[in-house]
Amino acid sequence: MRAPATDRGRLLLLGCLVAAVTLFTATVPLLRDWFDLRVYYGTVNTWIHHGGHVYDYRVPGTPYGFTYPPFAAVTMLPMALVGLRTAIAAALLLDLAALAVVLRVLAGPGWRRHGWYGLVLAACVLALFEPLRDTVSFGQVNLLLLALVLADAWLLASGRGRWAGVGIGLAAAVKLTPAVFIGLLLVARRRRAAAVATAVAVAATACAALVAPQASRFYWTQALWDTSRVGRLGYVSNQSLQGVLARLGVDSKAVWAALVLVVLAVWARRARRAVGAGDWQAAFALTGVTACLISPVTWVHHLVWLLPSFAVLLRAGHARVAGALYAVLCTSVVWLWFDDASGVDGFLGSNTYTWVTLGLLLFLPAGQSRAERRPTSHSASATTDPPRTAAPAIAAARDQPARPAATGTAAACAADRATGSAPESATGPAAGLGRARSASSDPTGSTRPPAANPQSSSSRASS
Repeated sequence: MRAPATDRGRLLLLGCLVAAVTLFTATVPLLRDWFDLRVYYGTVNTWIHHGGHVYDYRVPGTPYGFTYPPFAAVTMLPMALVGLRTAIAAALLLDLAALAVVLRVLAGPGWRRHGWYGLVLAACVLALFEPLRDTVSFGQVNLLLLALVLADAWLLASGRGRWAGVGIGLAAAVKLTPAVFIGLLLVARRRRAAAVATAVAVAATACAALVAPQASRFYWTQALWDTSRVGRLGYVSNQSLQGVLARLGVDSKAVWAALVLVVLAVWARRARRAVGAGDWQAAFALTGVTACLISPVTWVHHLVWLLPSFAVLLRAGHARVAGALYAVLCTSVVWLWFDDASGVDGFLGSNTYTWVTLGLLLFLPAGQSRAERRPTSHSASATTDPPRTAAPAIAAARDQPARPAATGTAAACAADRATGSAPESATGPAAGLGRARSASSDPTGSTRPPAANPQSSSSRASS
């Protein structure tokens, strides 16, 4: 299907899409009533105005309370100065700002060419994405953390690595999952950025310990290790490896740890190759996918960490694959097994999002050279092909790995003299081909009361 060529056609298409998205969001029962934001708001207000403890607060009628590190509560202190509605409005504005940063980083330098049409089209498509919908309607912090982490990805990819690591460090202090990205910096041998991220996370945690010493002591010694505070591991919204095992009735921590080690080994190998090719976006995408798989609890709204993967698929020319996987993550299909995830259909269907995440880890295009990642690489290569008469000499040079540059140049010049053509300069097609050949051969080239399931598609949820 071709895009409309006129503004009138584009307006008509966008009007239909906006109507469809509005109808979908108004009829599908996935509104969460900002439950997690109400957890944050109630926690901060009880702590500041009533002298309560951070981890003692519970939403009335439920067993759910604050589950993040103390630094997260410290950053949310401004909510104690405003009403709940103002806090919700501020959260929506922060989500929009964070989404703008995420899209700007993922779209790259060519984002301006899409104009108003691309902006509205992207908004319609994103509005259907279940993890994003849940993040907004829960009042979650996922988008803010993703924006912080991707800011570091942009700094590294653009050569502005002096401040790289600050965003990852802050995100890891708010929520533990982004700490996996410090591992990426170590795998990439960006020791300075890894040190910055670690120092920022430790400093933020220490600051929280000074502000709330009792809460810090309780979190790091007790709350952190109690996964029941977050929710039931076997609940269908938990789309991590641990969730799959829990739905199968496998309680062995050794089995889960073994699977985590396998995933980390695959991730380290693929991420190292991506970084070696300068493909930071793919490296960060693979790390986000890995974080979702190895975390003990990955609720559906945590899967916003998959958004960079779709940008990588589109950039690599796999639009149909990206569209199909994205459509699956818009369907809320896992909720069909909300009551019963038994049997083969339950095993396959209730873990659908986990299979998508695992597939992205294994098959996401990563480690391509910069030339291969360019959208116009096919036309560019057509203009840099050497003359046909030089092909035998270049092929012969390719068989002599001891001196590839010098032999290739001598062979090309010999072929030019044999055919009477002018010799190419060092910056001409032959040199371009030599550079491309060496690059391609480079191996590095929540929720309801406990009686109801807390993450139901028709009820509130918490994480």
